[in-house]
Amino acid sequence: MKAAVIDLGTNTFHLIIAEVTRQNIEVLYKTSVPVRLGQGRINEHMIIPEAFERGIRTLKDFKQKIVEYNTEVIRAIATSAVRSAVNGQDFVKAASSDAGIDIEVINGDQEAEYIFNGVKATGLISEISLIMDIGGGSTEFVICNQEKLIWKKSYNIGAARLMQAYFKTDPISEENQLSILNHLEAELTDLKEACLWHKPQRLIGSAGAFETFATLLTDNFDLENTVSAEINTESYKVLAHQLITSAHEERKNIKGLIPLRVDMIVIAALLSNYIIGMLDIKSMFLSTYDLKMGVLNTLQAN
Repeated sequence: MKAAVIDLGTNTFHLIIAEVTRQNIEVLYKTSVPVRLGQGRINEHMIIPEAFERGIRTLKDFKQKIVEYNTEVIRAIATSAVRSAVNGQDFVKAASSDAGIDIEVINGDQEAEYIFNGVKATGLISEISLIMDIGGGSTEFVICNQEKLIWKKSYNIGAARLMQAYFKTDPISEENQLSILNHLEAELTDLKEACLWHKPQRLIGSAGAFETFATLLTDNFDLENTVSAEINTESYKVLAHQLITSAHEERKNIKGLIPLRVDMIVIAALLSNYIIGMLDIKSMFLSTYDLKMGVLNTLQAN
């Protein structure tokens, strides 16, 4: 069957159309649009009018493409920005009436499970691992081994939320950085306990910011045809320091850093640094498979 999955992220809306059989998932088309649904007031739980309109316009474009491909199944999955917004249900209704897209608003646990299913399909999980998916509104963590998901949790510490709350200077000040780290320390106590108990050996970053890290660290990185890749932790630490200490205009000129991530990559680096330091991570990988591929794998299993 032909299936379309739409991931309505806080920063980006993604569309993937695939031919799904019991044996295989063949991607026919994919695109990403920087809708920035969480622009401006995500911490006030509000989708502002401009972002609302961009979102519906993008869904209309996606629906045209879905019709072109004669797609039989459509799964549109909304995550943190929609589920936490006071006008999130208004957006869901507008998507149905104006774009013909019926949205499923999933909770953080469901989001983490889809991410796990996507990453599992890469074959990266060969030992006890911590999966980290940095979104705009939330960040998901999954502890797992090659057989099963062991522990999962979604936290409202996405890059857009932290940026709007704490990123007050250019470059980000040590005071702002400390505020973020103190916030993470307070929020992630149960993650730290779970990691101390299960002792994950590797960090697997799911798409998003980790795709950016891999792209910036590797000459001519072929993201389109990459399923997974190792990220050298020492090289990453040098890059993270560069990103955190540079100003907006400097980051704008870094080849491979897309406009949407010019500022949010600073938050992603601080988040990743915190986790790497907390666990003393020596082994770090990118999975380009994330929630979207996890949803497709669920369809395949059914």
